[in-house]
Amino acid sequence: MRKRVLLILLVTGALAAAIAVAVVLRRLAGPEPARLLPSADAIVYLNLKPVRSAGVFQKMPPVKLDAEYEQFVAATGFQFERDLDEVALAVHLPRQAEVVPGQPPPETRYSEVFSARFDSSRLAAYLQRISAGVERYRNLDVYLIPLPGRTLRVTLLGPGLVAASNTDGPFVVQGMIDRARELALPFGGPELLRQYYKDVPFLSFAWAVARTSAPSSGQANRLFVLPGGFDLFFPSGTVLLASLRYSGALQLQLQAVSLTEADATRLGDQLNAFLAVFRELEVTAQPAGTTQDIQSFLDTVHIERRGSRVDLTASVPTDLLRKLVTEPLAPPSPPPAPPPPKPAAPKRRRK
Repeated sequence: MRKRVLLILLVTGALAAAIAVAVVLRRLAGPEPARLLPSADAIVYLNLKPVRSAGVFQKMPPVKLDAEYEQFVAATGFQFERDLDEVALAVHLPRQAEVVPGQPPPETRYSEVFSARFDSSRLAAYLQRISAGVERYRNLDVYLIPLPGRTLRVTLLGPGLVAASNTDGPFVVQGMIDRARELALPFGGPELLRQYYKDVPFLSFAWAVARTSAPSSGQANRLFVLPGGFDLFFPSGTVLLASLRYSGALQLQLQAVSLTEADATRLGDQLNAFLAVFRELEVTAQPAGTTQDIQSFLDTVHIERRGSRVDLTASVPTDLLRKLVTEPLAPPSPPPAPPPPKPAAPKRRRK
């Protein structure tokens, strides 16, 4: 009897340990669509399942659809607001060697992985119809869709998974296919994901991580220009991590990890100045009745520096969130017309 009880306890403990390990691995690994992405300068992830469960799409005002998108829906039966579950996006900035002085900068390229519910045969038939050719890699079709100045490569990785990239050459898409065939190992994926996903707050349905350009000339990267000529800089080499989660209110968190404490101090001062300027701006482009809600939101913004890290947190009030979702933004109020010039006083003539 005692052996039986001991065996049950051992089995129960082993199952509990396995579940705990699985939870920890899942917490550190990141979602599968993001793990399939290539190395990039920034990664953006969005999980639409909790957004859809909250009925956000039903509450949004109707939007006029593009004719090309309507044709896509008719051909595939796929609807973004109903069928898309997750999307992971990799941002590829132009390399310094690609920049030619006096010429427009090369465009930013993107790679994506979509997790969705779709009819594979209908989607494949649509991609075949609009493509200019098909490449074959590891028994998968890669559709070549011509776009102005570039080619978009799209492939169906498996049930419910689609990969796409408009980078030059086939290698980025082939890499995503390889990673999908390797069962998306828990600690795989691009470097930014492996290093910083552990810092994404638990239950975040949207997050982004980006690294500013590595320090080369000692210059900072100007990211924002505010009214009045106020500039906000992020020091070179800073890693930015932004996230959104919902826990009674929409929680926003921005983390900036700089190379030095001096850079973090400067960034914290810049963010505080940014917040002060924003609080002084007159709100002119918001729906009627939201001014107080915006003030309540600004009151929740908190900026803290810890060593080489700067954290910004804020909470979007439920009333403001509801108005932003259900009410279209009103156009900005036109500036008041200047008063007409006063007529010049008649000059007195000398007698």
